[in-house]
Amino acid sequence: MKNDAGSIQAKTEDLSPAEEKQAMLSAIVATSDDAIISKTLKGIITSWNPAAERLFGYPEKEAVGKHISLIIPPDRIGEEEMIINGISRGERISHFETIRMARDGRMIPISVSISPILSNKGLIIGASKIVRDLTDRIKAVEKEGVLAAIINTSDDAILSKTLEGIITSWNPAAVKMFGYTETEAVGQHISLIIPSDRIEEEAYIINEVSKGNKIDHFQTLRRAKNGMLIPISLSVSPIVDDRGKIIGASKIARDISAEQALQQETERLYGQLKKLNAQKDEFIGLASHELKTPLTSINGYLQILAQQITEGRNKMFVLKCLQQVTRLSSLVEDLLDVSRIEAGKLRFANEDFNICEVVADAVDLISHANDSYRVTLHSSVGEYKIKGDAHRIEQVLVNLLTNAIRYSPGTNHIEVYLDLETDKVKIGIKDFGIGIAKGDLDSIFSRYYRVDDNNIQAAGLGIGLYLCYEIVTRHKGNIWVESIHGKGSTFWFTLPC
Repeated sequence: MKNDAGSIQAKTEDLSPAEEKQAMLSAIVATSDDAIISKTLKGIITSWNPAAERLFGYPEKEAVGKHISLIIPPDRIGEEEMIINGISRGERISHFETIRMARDGRMIPISVSISPILSNKGLIIGASKIVRDLTDRIKAVEKEGVLAAIINTSDDAILSKTLEGIITSWNPAAVKMFGYTETEAVGQHISLIIPSDRIEEEAYIINEVSKGNKIDHFQTLRRAKNGMLIPISLSVSPIVDDRGKIIGASKIARDISAEQALQQETERLYGQLKKLNAQKDEFIGLASHELKTPLTSINGYLQILAQQITEGRNKMFVLKCLQQVTRLSSLVEDLLDVSRIEAGKLRFANEDFNICEVVADAVDLISHANDSYRVTLHSSVGEYKIKGDAHRIEQVLVNLLTNAIRYSPGTNHIEVYLDLETDKVKIGIKDFGIGIAKGDLDSIFSRYYRVDDNNIQAAGLGIGLYLCYEIVTRHKGNIWVESIHGKGSTFWFTLPC
């Protein structure tokens, strides 16, 4: 504005006083941010400044000479008669709020001040209008109204205070939470709701806010009017004035009593569950140990009996018994392994062994026990030694091969793959059975998890794959499955070289 004033002054230095005054007025009109328009008493536009061009979209040459109804909406045309009548009586109209229409059809909220234009003889010959666009102000008012509605209907307590801690606003939720009415709270220090043993928190909050920092989800206690302590989650933000100066703080306080009670109940139930789970594991471990001794004795006596009986039918019965006892012994051993894992007592050897030999032995064992199945080994390695527990890796292979047979009714073929990669060996067991549904894949290695498939009734406790996972991962390997439901599965695992 100083540069504009200097320019105007330079241009008027050689003019007469009257001419200088007129030039100054013309410059003010031309540089005004408000639309300034003049018209005759018949409504014909006689002047139209640049701000009017920007506001209404009509260039000066299109507006001057036209009737003022050019920018008046049809439903407000009656206002023009009222304005002209008032101007004709010498009245001034100040800050008349109405709507006017831009060239593109937009309706613009405006505030218009209108003054009579007098001739040299003092006669009223027209009117001058100063028009201010209210769009931004109305948006601000609307925004303020929306914010007020949000604050008044919020379930969270929302309040504001000065940097000295004096409460300046207090919404209905704050009334409900703390018990103080707005009249009782506003004007009081915020210590009204702060327990004495937490008063130092206020200094911390004010210090952070004064530096322009926000505080999010600060969990603390506040005191209600009735003395009850309320656990809250507090978020605090600086309040800044038009000049950017921090003048206070706004606080949003959420009552977290229900959340804390739920969390405590969840922790209590979780503790109970852990205790019950530990008792269950202890029982399984003890029961497995108690079963192992008699099973060993039964197995020994059955072996002696099998050697002494030569008659075909009776020998078959004894061999069947031996087979079932062996299976039961295997289940008991698996349960003992689970107990050892849970107790952190599962031990592993760490010795060099030939992985090719272990895979071949497992394939032979399963082939002999299931002579109706054809187990094909595809190996790109002749002999290769890795470090680990050969017995446990054979346990993984036997479990996976047994599962492949169990879940492959109607087929008699299993394929085993052994390949050497850059820094690991990769082993796969592929069956052509029922496959695994997509929804079961993420849980397949979980303890006691069994696939629920109506197409097959398979025995088992749901611990075989869990043991495979534990053994492989404790060897620093990986195990996974690829499966198409109804077409078969391939279980893969890798072991580091």
